[in-house]
Amino acid sequence: MIFDSLLGMFSTDMGIDLGTCNTLVCVRGQGIVLNEPSVVAVRKGTNRVLDNGNAVGTAAKEMLGKTPGSISAIRPLKDGVIADFDITEAMLGYFIRKVHSRRRWVRPRVVVAIPSGITAVEKRAVYNSAERAGARKVYLVSEPMAAGMGAGLPIVEPTASMIVDVGGGTTEVAVLTLADIAVSQSLRVGGDNMDEAIINHMRRTYNLMIGQPTAEKVKIDIGSVAELPEERSREVRGRDLISGLPRKCMITSQEIREALKEPIGQIIECVLRTLEQLEPELAADLVESGITMVGGGALLPGLDEVMTAATGLEARVCDDAMTCVARGTAIYLDNLTLLKDAMESDLDDM
Repeated sequence: MIFDSLLGMFSTDMGIDLGTCNTLVCVRGQGIVLNEPSVVAVRKGTNRVLDNGNAVGTAAKEMLGKTPGSISAIRPLKDGVIADFDITEAMLGYFIRKVHSRRRWVRPRVVVAIPSGITAVEKRAVYNSAERAGARKVYLVSEPMAAGMGAGLPIVEPTASMIVDVGGGTTEVAVLTLADIAVSQSLRVGGDNMDEAIINHMRRTYNLMIGQPTAEKVKIDIGSVAELPEERSREVRGRDLISGLPRKCMITSQEIREALKEPIGQIIECVLRTLEQLEPELAADLVESGITMVGGGALLPGLDEVMTAATGLEARVCDDAMTCVARGTAIYLDNLTLLKDAMESDLDDM
């Protein structure tokens, strides 16, 4: 224990939001120190990470859909969980080394946020990846708890707080009270499904094939869930499915709103199912406290309005919605002694 405390003086302990689309790292006293796409460039057929400095993160994301035959740009997480163990380990190792710029023999403690609905096998994969990537000690905390902590909700008090975390691969819906989860639902629908809905719309309506990066840009630029004060339009470029030639067309925000109805409907249904499972006293608390929305998907214009209309509860988007989970992991790191019972670790207590 004394040796561990000494190591802590020289290490940069960190909280990690290991997301399907982006990985964020938060360090105590410094805030968010890393926010990069969860993408790795590898040699095709070998899964060997490229040897240059542009193999992970932002530079690798720019390669998506544009790599030559010898290189693949891979997103090693799917639906919030690890789909490729070796690539995830390499990506985590890169991020940890980038943040922990100290001597190799000093390894950091790491708190990793994970979806509440993942299996024991998936938890073990996250734990092993972080440990083999260079962590001295690994703690796992559920994303809703980290998000609630990062959003400043009174999750340790005997009152209900509802969090809706719309991420890239999953949507986490939970009601928190007394530093634990009272009711939760983990839906494997998120920003990626919205991108896929846009891709399908372009294919069906315009016979135009576009890639995921283009669909994501369309979603960010003109996507919405409720009617906009001023509807927008955007040029989209891709490959014509009939002629096979490059082509462009104009699309409107009304079209994208229609395309997003299915994934948005699934998210709202998930929230309603969660509310139906609540004890009456917890439900009564939510009449006053409402719903707090976090995650990149929560920034989609009008989602809070639609959520309010569907549930009858005031839904509001948290400030810095994309960083709430990462900031929450750092708070857990600050309070390991008090909060370690709410986390999971295969190692003995500190």
